[in-house]
Amino acid sequence: MPTTREVILLIEKSRAYGRGLLRGIARYVGIHGPWLFQMRPEFYREDTGGALWWTKKRDADGVIAHVGDSRTIEIITNLGIPAVIAGIREPVARAHAVITDDVAIGQMAADHFLARGFRRFAYCGFDEMLWSRRRRDSFIRVATESGCDVCVYEQPKKRVRTEEGERLLIADWLRSLPRPIALLACNDDRGKQVLAACDVAGLDVPDDVAILGVDNDDLICGLGFPQLSSIALNTEAAGYEAASALDGLMSGREPSEPSKQIRVSPLYVIERHSTDVVAMEDREVAVALRYIREHAAEVIQVGDVAEAIMLSRRALQQRFRRVLGRSVHEEIKRARVDRMARMLVTTNLSIAEIARLLRCTDVNNISRYFRQRMGLTPTQYRRKHRLP
Repeated sequence: MPTTREVILLIEKSRAYGRGLLRGIARYVGIHGPWLFQMRPEFYREDTGGALWWTKKRDADGVIAHVGDSRTIEIITNLGIPAVIAGIREPVARAHAVITDDVAIGQMAADHFLARGFRRFAYCGFDEMLWSRRRRDSFIRVATESGCDVCVYEQPKKRVRTEEGERLLIADWLRSLPRPIALLACNDDRGKQVLAACDVAGLDVPDDVAILGVDNDDLICGLGFPQLSSIALNTEAAGYEAASALDGLMSGREPSEPSKQIRVSPLYVIERHSTDVVAMEDREVAVALRYIREHAAEVIQVGDVAEAIMLSRRALQQRFRRVLGRSVHEEIKRARVDRMARMLVTTNLSIAEIARLLRCTDVNNISRYFRQRMGLTPTQYRRKHRLP
């Protein structure tokens, strides 16, 4: 009979990030267990001192944690047992690091808005959080490299004690922004707060302000009005990998340095009503973009798009080049590759079957387009983002 491992889980359960990690851990243990988990009820609702006392009193073989303060991280690493920690920047002795790719998140958000014709951008985050600042800096870099302006919300130096109080401050800031504008919120909680501030400011979402969150917490996104678009992260795959890494440490296997970092990466944008808009003065190009997105699973040509919006092929090509800096054909390939990426992660279909559903007769062609856009082959992309 296999030995039962005892593992401490210090992971917040009320948000999508933590729940995704836990689902991945559960998936791994269902295959490779048994493990017995020690989870302190309502861990994050208690004072830090009590949580640290509880952690130090546990007798366990390993720990997986998602923590934000250096004192708790120090306590965990000093337990002398194998650990996997989301919250440390670099691996330490007998501890792996789970690191969120905040740079890629900011880049994906900017690319998403640029593809929809936005030229004015805004960011609303938490100034005191390093991960929020990293997302902000990446978002700003990509936007400014494309010649766009970015407005950033700065939290007041004196702490605002109520959510309602800061909502009014965000509303005042939003009123001062040029419109239409594309806004990235550092996470879904912040995005929901910005949605409420738009209501206070009398601004329409998405026509005045298009809002994108991060984490794709379906409950938080669904509770907003309108419903909040968000960037989905591969937290479940990271949770699976974290459990696998801890299993290796508990068995005495010390991996190579690169394997000590487990990366949480952005997958794709889940579009809901808060970004359901194409922002550009050229109305025909806006309609063409929407047509391409809606028919991404079909074999469409430049002529089909031109006919759908009643423009000549030549005029459409000229307008795309002027407004977006790319051809209609390039936009069609981009939309089809994005559709393929989502299917690679969310289905078990083979690459050939996905190509067939996208009505592509040559798998090599779409695979080549995919690699050009994503930097990975379809197989590599699936391996990176899917659960094993």
